[in-house]
Amino acid sequence: MATYKKRGYKPKTKEEEVEIQEENSTTAEVFNTLDEGASKTEEWVAANQKYIFGFVGAVALIVLAYLGYQKFIQEPKEQEAANEMFQAQKYFDNAVNGNSTLKDSLYTLALKGGEGKYGFIDIIDNYGGTKAANLAQYYAGFAYLNMNKYQEAIDYLDKFKSDDEMLEPLALGGIGDAFVQLNQMEEGLSYYEKAANARNNEFTTPKFLLKAAITAISLNKADVAIKHLERIKEEYSKSPEANQVDVHLGRAQAMK
Repeated sequence: MATYKKRGYKPKTKEEEVEIQEENSTTAEVFNTLDEGASKTEEWVAANQKYIFGFVGAVALIVLAYLGYQKFIQEPKEQEAANEMFQAQKYFDNAVNGNSTLKDSLYTLALKGGEGKYGFIDIIDNYGGTKAANLAQYYAGFAYLNMNKYQEAIDYLDKFKSDDEMLEPLALGGIGDAFVQLNQMEEGLSYYEKAANARNNEFTTPKFLLKAAITAISLNKADVAIKHLERIKEEYSKSPEANQVDVHLGRAQAMK
């Protein structure tokens, strides 16, 4: 085993002298190799420095361009789109909460605009890539769903992208509702299941598990219905949907 030897150490035997010479030779070889590698690297950098500086400069320009775009173009666009959303959302909220005889008119105003303000469709068309335009897809989808225009509802809700705890499953569930209204029950069941599994919470999960179960019963898929109903019973026993489980569970079990 090699041992540390102080500078100026004199070997006591011939074998020890040979060992020290071999160690010194190996050390010198290692340093020579390192020196050669460093020299070659320096030569390569010197020969290619124009390209290196060009690459670094290009990356810097891309970063600066991106930051400039975000600051001077995207941020003002986001703010403008958000301001335009205010009136459209007001029409939508009034349609949801107001007089039923005016609902379609208010939904139409929410979609197409009024009082000199954009509607959801205008915001989608003019402010693509903004958060407001994405949210407008959600509102437009539900406006069409509430107007019984189911294919339009599917088209807009399908374009809405979110990882929000509530909005994502509600959008998927809205697509499920539209498919069921179009009597496309298999597609409806699929989207109810997606909605139930998109997030795990006390509101949307049992809501869409129950819709999935009822749809499965209509398709004579008893096992699927039972699975969803038992999950409500086990995991969401305090939810309003849990009060309906036994009735539908009995229907599903009677089918087997």
